[in-house]
Formats: sequence, structure tokens, C-alpha cells
Amino acid sequence: MDIIYTDEFLNHQTGAFHPETSGRLMAIATALKHQSWSDRLEWQIPQNRDPQQLRAEIAQCHSVNYIDRVKAIANNGGGMIDADTILSEQSYDVAVLAVGAWLDGVDRVLETTKPVFTLSRPPGHHARRDVGMGFCIFNNAAIAANYALKQVERVAILDWDVHHGNGTQEIVWDHPQIAYISTHQAPFYPGTGQEDETGSNGNILNLPLPAGSAIAEYLPIFTERIIPFLIDFKPDLLIISAGFDANSADPLASMNLKPQDFGIFTELCLNVTPKILLGLEGGYDFPTLSESVVAVVETVLFRENLS
Repeated sequence: MDIIYTDEFLNHQTGAFHPETSGRLMAIATALKHQSWSDRLEWQIPQNRDPQQLRAEIAQCHSVNYIDRVKAIANNGGGMIDADTILSEQSYDVAVLAVGAWLDGVDRVLETTKPVFTLSRPPGHHARRDVGMGFCIFNNAAIAANYALKQVERVAILDWDVHHGNGTQEIVWDHPQIAYISTHQAPFYPGTGQEDETGSNGNILNLPLPAGSAIAEYLPIFTERIIPFLIDFKPDLLIISAGFDANSADPLASMNLKPQDFGIFTELCLNVTPKILLGLEGGYDFPTLSESVVAVVETVLFRENLS
């Protein structure tokens, strides 16, 4: 399985006490490299894409004024987009590189018809068209979905992060070729994601869950709502906004999933299509974050063994 990663993602500095730190990626990378099956992983660095091409892809989902604002803040040494979202001097370049890594993932999945995991930061699903928020700068999932439509007809985004991806929903709201599905704790940050938010074309499925929900609550949602929705939509590519902050140990939420549960979700998605791009969103307890990514990757490798 391909893992797209570079140490350059560590250069987005958020400060010692911020939850979204470089330690998240280091913990995941270390855990993956210590598995008995680590020799089956192909570590890929992001391609050296043309900066103007990347900017053009970002501009499909974000306003030019916002892109320029992020770059200016970084060029001036860093600052705040909002109370939660910090930019350091290198954050613009790292965020653009993360976008490129997700685009690489799209290309690789469509070329091989096998799952790929893009292990990048900063996350993206809260980033709206004109503003970043919730630790997110550019909306990696929405940009990747829009980019994929150059090669395929339909793309679905499944967001299992504990927070609703308000930015992704906003960007794809009017797009009939992109479906957005979200499971999330509610009521909770950012306050969006009610069931009656269905998009202009019925292309959005929001599945809010109460605090304390565990696999017993999630599993029927997957089998009875998410999987039928995906089968009906018939995506040529499934992008998973893979946040792992619904773990019971996560400090920023109140759900009760366990790391192995994300392997179950992955298995169910693989029953729909093997063409899956997973990209990292949230998850702030390093041990369970790492164990969850391991469970996802292990599930993919097990399926590849059977095929």
C-alpha cells in the first residue's frame, strides 16, 4: 500500500500547546514502520508539482483573496486565521504541499485501483471557500475531489472525523458530481451538519450522532445509511476524510470508538470500491491515533492478500 508522506509536513508549526502538532505524524509514521508487515508499505514523497498548477487547483475551491491572505500572513512570519488556526512562516508552503500530496493520492488510486493513504497536515475539512478555521487551511478533500473529476465522472467524500466538515460541505453543496457524507458528534463544533442539510442535488448525507456513541451506534449507520448511499451514487473514487478523533481517548471530543473500529469502517468501504484515497484529518491522542491508522492500513493489506 502506498503511503504518501514527507517530513516537510512537520514544518507547519502551531506552538507547543496546540493539539494539531507535528507529533501526530511522527507517531503515526513510527507506528507503521514498526509493524510486522511494514515491508509491504511503499512510502512515497509528494511530487514536485508546478506551484502555479497547484495554486490553480486550490483556486477551484478557495477564493484568490483567501489564498493570497494565507500566503501574506506566512510571508510576514506567521499569525492567526482564527482563534484555533495558526500559521507559521512555512505554513503556506506546507499547506500547498499537502494539497499536492492529496492530488498525488488521487492519481495513484486511479492508476492502480488500490487504496492509498495520504499522511499529511495541516488538515482541511473545516476550511471554507473564503476562510480557514478549526486548524484547517486549505480543503484537501474538496480540492482532491474537484481535481479527480478531470479523470472520472463521480466522486464521493466520506468524512468520519468527529467534527462535521463544514468547509467541505459548503464547497461541494451545489456540485451534483460530488457526494459528501459525514458522521459527527452533535451538538458540537462547528455547529453544522444537521440531517436536513442535503445539498442542492441531494448529494449530501449528514448523520449526526450524540456524545458517547460507540461502534454499536456507528455500525447501523454505516450498514443502513452510508453504504447504500454510496452504492446508489456509484462513485468512481471514494475519498475518506480520515479523522480519528472519535476515539474514546481523544481529548477534543466525547465519542467512544476504539482504534479497531476504523478497520471495520474501512472493510465496509472496500466492499463498495477498492478505489479509495484516505487522507488524514483530526485525531489528537497520539497512541489511539496511531493505532487507528494501523488498523486501517492492516485492513487494506489483508484484503489485498485475499485478492
